[in-house]
Amino acid sequence: MAHRDEGLKRTIGVLGLSANIINIIVGAGIFALPAIIASKMGASSIIAYIFCGILIALVMLCFAEAGSKVNNTGGPYTYIETAFGDYAGFMGGVFVIVSALFADAAVSNALINMLATIYPVFEHGWLRLAFLVIILGGLALLNVIGLKQGIGLVKLNTIAKLIPLLILITLGWKGVSMEHLHIQSAPSLKTLGETSLILFFAFQGAETGLIVGGEIINPKRNVPRAILISILTVLIIYMLIQGVSQGVLGDDLPNFTAAPLAETARKVFGPMGFKLLFLGALISMFGYLSGSILNNPRVVYALSRDRVIPLKKLSKIHPSFATPYVSIMVYAALCFIIAATGSFTQLAVIASGSMLIIYGLVSLSVIRLRYKLKPNPSEFKIPGGLLIPILSIGIILYFLSNLSRNEMIGTAIFIGVLSIIFAGIKWLKNR
Repeated sequence: MAHRDEGLKRTIGVLGLSANIINIIVGAGIFALPAIIASKMGASSIIAYIFCGILIALVMLCFAEAGSKVNNTGGPYTYIETAFGDYAGFMGGVFVIVSALFADAAVSNALINMLATIYPVFEHGWLRLAFLVIILGGLALLNVIGLKQGIGLVKLNTIAKLIPLLILITLGWKGVSMEHLHIQSAPSLKTLGETSLILFFAFQGAETGLIVGGEIINPKRNVPRAILISILTVLIIYMLIQGVSQGVLGDDLPNFTAAPLAETARKVFGPMGFKLLFLGALISMFGYLSGSILNNPRVVYALSRDRVIPLKKLSKIHPSFATPYVSIMVYAALCFIIAATGSFTQLAVIASGSMLIIYGLVSLSVIRLRYKLKPNPSEFKIPGGLLIPILSIGIILYFLSNLSRNEMIGTAIFIGVLSIIFAGIKWLKNR
C-alpha cells in the first residue's frame, strides 16, 4: 500500500495543475502533427480530432476518479499500486519511467537537431554533450531548489509556447481558403482508426501532470477540474491549428512534414512568421523537458517511498527545499546518459506501447478502487457506473491490437524480465 508523503508541501492550485498538464500535452509534436494527419485524411482530419478527443476524455475521466481517491505523489503508479499491490505497482512505475526517459531523451536530441539546422556548430559531439548538461542539469537544479520555482517555469513555458500558436490561430485565418476545408467524403473506419492512433499519442501527458498529486491543494476538487480544463483547451487548440494549416496550405500541407506550422506562418505573415513558429517549436520542446523534469522524478521518489525498489535514498526530501532532490538528480542523469549515447532507438518500440498499458491499468484501477476503498462523498466519481472504465479498457485494447507482432513480442519479453527482477527484489527483502 502506498505510504503517505512526508515533507512535501501542497502548493499547486487548479490553474498551476492545468498549466502543468497543458505544458506536457502540447509538446513538440503539435508543430509537425497537422501535416501527418492531413496526409491521411485531408480536410476530414477534423473528424479524427473530435473522435480522439472523446476517447482521451474517457481515459482521463478514469484518471480523475483515481486521482481524487489516491492523492499521494506518484500519479498513475500510485493508483495502480494502491489498487493491485506491489507487483502491479512495480510494473506500472517502471513502465512510466522507461517511457518518460526515452521520450525525454528523444526530445532533448530533437531540440539540439533543430538548433543545428540554424547553427551547424551544434552538430559537433562535444557541444551537443555540453548543451545536454546545461539543459538537463539546469532544469534539475531548478526543481531541486523548489517546487514553486519549477511550477513557475512550467507556467511561463506554457504561456510562451501558446502565444505563437494563438497568434497563428487568431490572425492566420486571413489566409484561409474555405475551399481547402471542404470535406469531399467521409473517411473509412479503418482510416479513422489509424489516424486516431497517431492523435492518441499526441494527446498524452495529463497522466504525467498528475504525478505531483502529493503537492496539489485540495486534490479531490482540483484534479477533475484541471483535467477538464486542460483536455478541452488542448482539443480546441489542436482543432483550430489543423483548420488554419489545412485552410492556408490545402493539398500542399502534407508536403511540409518537418515544419508545417512554420510554413503556414511563412505564407500568412512572411519570413517573420516562420521565425516566430520556429522559436515556438524550440520553446515547446524546452517546456516539455521542464515539465518532465518536474514531474517524472517524483515517480522514482514514490517507488522508493513505498519500498517497491530497495533504494531508500531516492525517497529523501531536501530539508530546506522540501523536494525529492535525489530522485530529481538521478532521473536527470539517466536522461542525459540515454540522450548522449542515443542507444534508446531499439527500446523506443517498448516505450511507445508502455503508456497504453499504463492507461489500461489505471482504468482497471478505477473499478478495483471502488470496491477496495471506503467511498467518500467529497471524491469525484465518474457517472454511469462502470460504463466509462470498461469503454476505456476496450479502447486501450483496440489501440494495442494495432501494434505490430514484433512490438507485442518485445513488450511481452520486457514484462517477463521485469517480473524476474521483481521476484529477485522480493526475495532479497524477505532475506
